[in-house]
Amino acid sequence: MPKGSKELTAARKDEIISACAELYKTMSFKEITIKEIGNITTFTRTSIYNYFQTKEEIFLALLQREYELWVVDLKRIQNENEKMTVSEFANAIAKSLEERKNLLKIMSMNHYDMEENSRIERLIDFKIAYGQSLAEVRNCLDMFFPEMTIQEKQDFIYSFFPFMFGIYPYTVVTEKQKEAMKQAGVNYVYMSVYEITYAEVRKLLD
Repeated sequence: MPKGSKELTAARKDEIISACAELYKTMSFKEITIKEIGNITTFTRTSIYNYFQTKEEIFLALLQREYELWVVDLKRIQNENEKMTVSEFANAIAKSLEERKNLLKIMSMNHYDMEENSRIERLIDFKIAYGQSLAEVRNCLDMFFPEMTIQEKQDFIYSFFPFMFGIYPYTVVTEKQKEAMKQAGVNYVYMSVYEITYAEVRKLLD
C-alpha cells in the first residue's frame, strides 16, 4: 500500500471504483480491463495495483458501494415512516431498487468468480456491506410488520434476496435477445425493475 493519508487512499479507491462504474455503463464485464479503468483515472494504471490486485476486486468494491447506498435508502424508509401498509412498503422497496441499477446489474454476474478472485480482506469488507443490507431489510420488517413471526421474516429474506439476482436480466433485454425469443416462440412480457419488485414484495407479504 502506498504511503499517504487514509483520506488519500480512500479517495483513490473511490476514483478507481467510479471509473469502473462509468465504463460499465457502456461496456461489459469481459470488455473492461484494469488498463481501461486506468485510462480514465488521474494517476498511472500501475498505481491501481496498490489498491486492487484484480479486476474482480474492483467490481466487488463497486458492488459493496452499491449495497452501502441501498442500506442508506433502507434506513431512510425507516426514518421517514412510522407505519406502512404492504402496498406502501412494496412501493418504497421497488423505488429504492429502481435507483440501484448497478447493484442489480452486478448481482446478475457470476459471484463465485468475483469473490474467488478477490483477497480475503476485500471479501470481508463486501460481506459486511451485504450483511448490513440483510439487517436493514429485517429492521424494516420488524418496524412495519411486527405481527410477522421470526420464521416469516426469515422466509421473506431468503426468498427476496435470491430473487434480486434475477431482476436485471429479466428487466433489461437486448434487441438480439428479443429477436431470439420471438423466433423461439417465447411469450415474453416486459416488466420494469419497479413493477417486478413491487409485485414480488406484495406477493411475499400478502
